[in-house]
Amino acid sequence: MTAFQGLFNLVASTVGQPAADWLEHRVEVPQGLQDFSWSQDAIHRVWIAQALNLCLFHKLVEAVPDGLRYVNEQFESGRKVVFDHGAIRTVDWADNGELPRGRLAFSRLLEPLGFTDVRTYPLTKLNMTGWGYRQMDLPEHIAQFFVSELHPGRLSEAFQQAVGRVVSSSRDPLGTEDLSTLKRLHVTRHCSLDEARRLLPGLYRAFARQHGVVSEADYRQLLSESAEMAWIATEGNSFNHLTDRVADLEATVEEQIRRERPMKDSIEVSGSGRVMQTAYKACTVSRDLLDASGTLKTHQVPGSFVEFIQRKVDPESGKIDLNFDSSNAQGIFKMTAS
Repeated sequence: MTAFQGLFNLVASTVGQPAADWLEHRVEVPQGLQDFSWSQDAIHRVWIAQALNLCLFHKLVEAVPDGLRYVNEQFESGRKVVFDHGAIRTVDWADNGELPRGRLAFSRLLEPLGFTDVRTYPLTKLNMTGWGYRQMDLPEHIAQFFVSELHPGRLSEAFQQAVGRVVSSSRDPLGTEDLSTLKRLHVTRHCSLDEARRLLPGLYRAFARQHGVVSEADYRQLLSESAEMAWIATEGNSFNHLTDRVADLEATVEEQIRRERPMKDSIEVSGSGRVMQTAYKACTVSRDLLDASGTLKTHQVPGSFVEFIQRKVDPESGKIDLNFDSSNAQGIFKMTAS
């Protein structure tokens, strides 16, 4: 068995063989992975990072019908999607149930997999801060994570109380064994294949909603001050979006408009002019909220979406510009504001 076959077997152990087969034919996997160790006793962290990204990619397209259709259309045209980055939202709140506060819930698992927060992005209009986590072994080829934190302390007392009621019931998806394996990965950059198989499901579960049912009153209070926190209330720490890195964004947009897809009205361009982004509008999902009588009622709320990005070469480094842009990010975040 080759290391690449082993990678997709590892993916299959968490999301199933049909999903792994689907991913193998539709998502670009960096050839540079083969420069890192893969054996029964010692798997380099980069393989686990790639396996996690593939699992999360599949989870999002399962939840976003337009995204699934897009990826399948790319496959039918002979192209594999280039997974550029995924985004998650967290809450900077002390009483976060069993979870560490804000982005710490994710830095504890991303850093052992080789990701480093290379830059901070103020998202002032949204009362948030973002961080770009880049995988340092294969920075141009392993999908990054854009991790954002919402700061309830900047908003009203009523808003803060609602946040507390929502997130204080959060459970920790990582067990003692998971944390022990992550600690070893952080120190040695390796773990055994068996440890990787046991760890990956916990990492996968971390990208979900960890808190309990939300009341309609709290949801509406949150929505009145922050569409982003309202989204967290129903979706938690799920992937907010994933992004396909394309060679010609304008051509991609023209094709998606021709296909009558739910595109954002404009392209966001970074201050440097080297990073251009746009997206599908968020899909709509059904979520249960508790009404005033304590009865669960189903509501239609914004879900996740697929983004498209073009990255040009930075003339100073001669490499593609892997940075994000605060203005771009705030424009993209509006996709879930409906």
